[in-house]
Amino acid sequence: MPFDPTSRRGNRARNVLGGPLADCCNTGLEDYGAHVVCVQVTKEFLEFSIARGNDLSTPMPDFGFPGLKPGDRWCLCAARWREALRAGMAPSVLLTATHERTLDYVTLDDLKKYAIDLQ
Repeated sequence: MPFDPTSRRGNRARNVLGGPLADCCNTGLEDYGAHVVCVQVTKEFLEFSIARGNDLSTPMPDFGFPGLKPGDRWCLCAARWREALRAGMAPSVLLTATHERTLDYVTLDDLKKYAIDLQ
């Protein structure tokens, strides 16, 4: 079943903290991968992702993808973030821009350990 970002709490997308979802991800009904975790990528994560068969560093102009470099923000698939977490390679997370659907994959406590937007 495709991901519907408006499927919870009416038509307003919510973040993992329960507030309005800040801009980061451009997701919708066509998003079969649940790209709902707003991350700030690291060199280590990019290397991990390449090793797992998902090269996020190399630009793919035909798809409008510029390639990522350390420090870039990206809307990551929730299952990939969980995989990186389990491998000790999870990138930092912006909780206010991470969709509540992420909680179907990982706990809020795990996300908070990697949060860069908590005071």
